[in-house]
This record gives sequence, C-alpha cells and structure tokens, in this order.
Amino acid sequence: MQYSNTIRRTVWLAALLALAVSAWAPLGAQVSSYGDKQTGQANTKSQLLDKVGIAQHLNQQLPLNLTFTDDAGKQVQLGDYFGKRPAILALVYYQCPMLCSEELNGLTGALQMVSFRPGKDYDVVIASIDPSEGTDLAAAKKRTYVKRYGHPETADGWHFLTGTQANIDVLTKTVGFGYVKIPGPDGKLTQFAHASSIQIVTPQGKLAQYYMGVEYSPKDLRLGLVEASANRIGSPVDNILTYCYHYDPGTNKHSLIVARVVQLGGLVTMFSLGGFMWVMFRRDFRGDHKQDKETLASGTKVNG
Repeated sequence: MQYSNTIRRTVWLAALLALAVSAWAPLGAQVSSYGDKQTGQANTKSQLLDKVGIAQHLNQQLPLNLTFTDDAGKQVQLGDYFGKRPAILALVYYQCPMLCSEELNGLTGALQMVSFRPGKDYDVVIASIDPSEGTDLAAAKKRTYVKRYGHPETADGWHFLTGTQANIDVLTKTVGFGYVKIPGPDGKLTQFAHASSIQIVTPQGKLAQYYMGVEYSPKDLRLGLVEASANRIGSPVDNILTYCYHYDPGTNKHSLIVARVVQLGGLVTMFSLGGFMWVMFRRDFRGDHKQDKETLASGTKVNG
C-alpha cells in the first residue's frame, strides 16, 4: 500500500510538472519582454492603454444624423435603423486579424440561441472604425455572418457600415469606444489597438446596456433587448476588457496584453492543481502514517 501511494504521488507530481511546462512554455515563447513590446517610436504600451478602453455612456443619445455607407454601397443615416425596434451596435474593423472576428463570432453564436430575429425584433448594426475600409469588405462580412447565423431571411436586419474619419470619431466618442491606430507587421499604420464590447440601443437611439468581451450570454442579450425595447436603461457592468493590438499573423504573435491575460489564467490553473495535489499528498501521507501505526500495533500484539 505504501509503495502504491508513493507511485501515485510520483505520477501526480509528474503530471503537474508536465501541465506547468505545457501551459507556460508556449506562452513564454510567444510573449516578448516588456521592453521589447513597443508599437513604434512614440507609442509605448502605457500610452496605448491610456487611450484604449470602453467608457460606459449609458442613456447617451446616439448621433442619428451621422451619414455612413451601408454594405450595398448606399448612403444612409444612423437614424435609419432606429425608431421601431432596439438594436445591437458593435464597433469593429473588418480587417482585424484577431479580436473583431472573435467578437462577431461570439455575438452571432449567442444570437442563434435567442428566439428574437434580426429585422423583425431588433437590428444588428456593425460600424467599421477604419475609414479606409469600403463597401466590398462590408458586404463580404455581412455574407459571412448572415450565413453563420443560419437564417438568410434575416439579412435585412444585419447592417455593416463604413464611414469617414470625422463621422467615425463622433460615433466612437459618443459610445465611449477608445482606440488607437498602430503599425501592423509591415510597419504601416494598418491596425488598431482597441477593446471589445457590444452595446444594446433603445429604439430612440439611446445606449441602454454594454456587454464586454467576446462571449455573450444569450439570456442577457434577450433581457437587454426586452428592456431596451421598453426604453429602460441598464446598469454599468464590470469593465473587464479584452484588448487587441499588434497581432502579427505571419509569426502568430499576440500582443503582450492579451497574452498576459492568458498567462494569468494558466497560473490560476496551475495553483489550483497544485493545491489539489497538496491536499491529496497530505491525505496519502496520513493514510500511510495510519497504516504504519496499525501495522506496528498489530505486530506488537502478535509478538506479545
């Protein structure tokens, strides 16, 4: 029995070490040191973080007179999507190499489990923060996500917009969406440092609720749409942000911010496993100790 417990402890310890190496080593290989992760001569990480984030402007009226271009190449006003039903608003850019697609994937997946339908019960309004993006990109994204959603009859409820820098600035400032343009892998200013969130908007165009991150609860989305349709404004949510910047698809390197969040999750897992194994070791030790006492007592009794 004692040998069995010793073997089991050895196997657990080996498993813990293997998990620690597998969880930490790839991250360490992908994440540069703090001094190496600068995004240009003038922009440091701290400067980026000062400008990137989500300020929750609940009950703020959207500027409905702003003009954008829709995914069909038509000039529209933001107010064209309001007046009858609530809307879900997302600010992204269509060529984002990582986070924006995750955000739209998470939104679409959640909406698949909501009984309400775009174009009938609410609208989905996606606006690009990149003024260089045009109708072709917007149309391609719409095709992708309408197909992913699985209900082609709802296409009229999905709106993918592009606009000028001036109008983008007004919209992002109103929503509280802070972002910074940064160099991409080619050194040109082709990417954006930004955080991820979606907003529920009332039929009158007032910001009613924010949801952070890239995964959304279908139950929360449904409740948010119901309350927004009645012009009720929600409460601020925990501002736990998911950031995206300086992702190089050529080398598959993520930004320091995103990777550090992943590393933190790995550390939590490692500490949890370590705590569990410590408890198991103590229990095995006590079992061995008890067995030794019983063996000793038994031997003493026999000898007596």
